[in-house]
Amino acid sequence: MGRCAVACWPFLTESHKDCAMPQTLYTGPIIDSHLHLFDPRRPQGIPWPEPGNRLYAAHLPLDYWTVASSHNVVGAIAVEASPWRDDNRWILETLRSDPRMLGFVGNLDPLHADFAADLAALVQEPLFLGLRYGNLWDRDLLLDQTRPGFINGLRQLAASGRSLDSANPNPRLIKGLLKLSDALPELRIIVDHLPNAQVPAGEEAAYHADLLRLAERPNVFAKLAEIPQVGPHGLIVDTAFYNDRLAGLWEAFGDERCFFGSDWPNSDHLADFATTLGLVKSCLAHKPEAVQAQFFLHNAVRIYTPTHGAQ
Repeated sequence: MGRCAVACWPFLTESHKDCAMPQTLYTGPIIDSHLHLFDPRRPQGIPWPEPGNRLYAAHLPLDYWTVASSHNVVGAIAVEASPWRDDNRWILETLRSDPRMLGFVGNLDPLHADFAADLAALVQEPLFLGLRYGNLWDRDLLLDQTRPGFINGLRQLAASGRSLDSANPNPRLIKGLLKLSDALPELRIIVDHLPNAQVPAGEEAAYHADLLRLAERPNVFAKLAEIPQVGPHGLIVDTAFYNDRLAGLWEAFGDERCFFGSDWPNSDHLADFATTLGLVKSCLAHKPEAVQAQFFLHNAVRIYTPTHGAQ
């Protein structure tokens, strides 16, 4: 499947295309809203990554802070890497001992018979920030939400004050999120990995029309994780390559609904943490310092903080 081309962003304004603005790299504190934790040494193993994958090793909070703490990362949010129900409890216990770990996005299936009970238990935990559901783990958000009980389950999630992350973005997922947002406008929806959306050739215009419709909903947010890309000669470090893609997302979602995630350790197959973060900072260096602070720090806090419905 082809990646988005510059032509995919017909709604760019000239101001967003201006690359001659002063460049100021962000140096303030950072909250990383997207990392994954897992440990294949557990007796029960892990569903992903599988043996032979270069990531098949323990990736725990200490491993993360070894690479992140020197970059003024002051807090981090873990996102599920397993569809196993018990792994919500595992990740919760893994985070408890580290105050820099601000919370986690878990994994429950609204179609499971024990969904309501499992959600009710998690809602009692301040570290529980939401669930993720999309097209991972052989799921299909567009189809699954037509099944009895699914919408009611996510209505319970919304009532708890928590949010829904969704990945990985492609045309079908965006259509599913549009339908879900229509059914549950009160549900906060966070679209993961939008800079790396997989859009087949010939579907770009329809995809971006749907994305713009989705971005019109004030309760939908863009987590700009997985920004770096690899070309024929390795990691693409020229920020001009990324300008139009990122400017299009910014045009659609605005300063207050875009925020940062590293995707560690998945991002290591592209570049190490320092290189990934440095590239993202370079891509945003033309923006005012206050906007960069929103992106790297403040937006994640506001978007993930449980709302009035929280227990």
